[in-house]
Amino acid sequence: MLLGHPVSHSLSPVFQNAALRAAKIPLKYETLDVAPSELRSVLRELRESKAAGNVTIPHKTAVHASCDKVSDVADRVGAVNTFWFEAGELYCDNTDVAGFDAAVRALLGGDPVNARVVLLGSGGAAAAVLAAAESWQNARVAIVARNHEKARKLARRFRDVAGVETSLQKALAGATLVVNATPVGQHDDEEPVDVGMIEPTAAVFDLVYRRGGTPWVKSARKKGCRAADGLPMLLEQGALSFQRWFGIEPDREAMRQALL
Repeated sequence: MLLGHPVSHSLSPVFQNAALRAAKIPLKYETLDVAPSELRSVLRELRESKAAGNVTIPHKTAVHASCDKVSDVADRVGAVNTFWFEAGELYCDNTDVAGFDAAVRALLGGDPVNARVVLLGSGGAAAAVLAAAESWQNARVAIVARNHEKARKLARRFRDVAGVETSLQKALAGATLVVNATPVGQHDDEEPVDVGMIEPTAAVFDLVYRRGGTPWVKSARKKGCRAADGLPMLLEQGALSFQRWFGIEPDREAMRQALL
């Protein structure tokens, strides 16, 4: 089950149902559009049915506050994307962090050692990126965001790895990885940053995803940058959620094939 605005994760039912079929689990993954005012009552109903699922915008922070048991990584981010009930208690986790980490390692072809990251955005998605970057050897992250105060608060939470940069041009100089953690490009062809400002040696990762890649990713590839959109991250966080719910590894290839 997916709680939130289904459009924001419209592909989740496709690959989760493929994983359920492959595992011969007689359940169906469905979306549920929940208004903020209805969230508490919906969680009570789900508790009674011992449901499990994912959480998307705008509920990731609110559900975190409702958890009985929360993982360390979800607590670090301050948001959850995965939930399930055990013995009447609400368990919560955040698999976005590990999903992002795995997708970046695949993009770079190895460990992100000495990474110099430019992070566009200062919301919950940006916090997940920073939680992953904390585990990277000698990484530094420059946060670039329109809301400077929000960016400063985020940088203080992750002070060991992050700082705020008000000059985009300065931030991009020498960057090895540029990450879009804003909604820019989710509903149109707008690009978060002109790829002309990005050095061709830098890798580009767009948390926004589309089948075939986002316009920003396509532009970056034309320039010669290694680039990926958020689809690999979406698949991996979904696979990790499946593990939390059922205690078994899903068929990742079946999940991937469902999206082709």
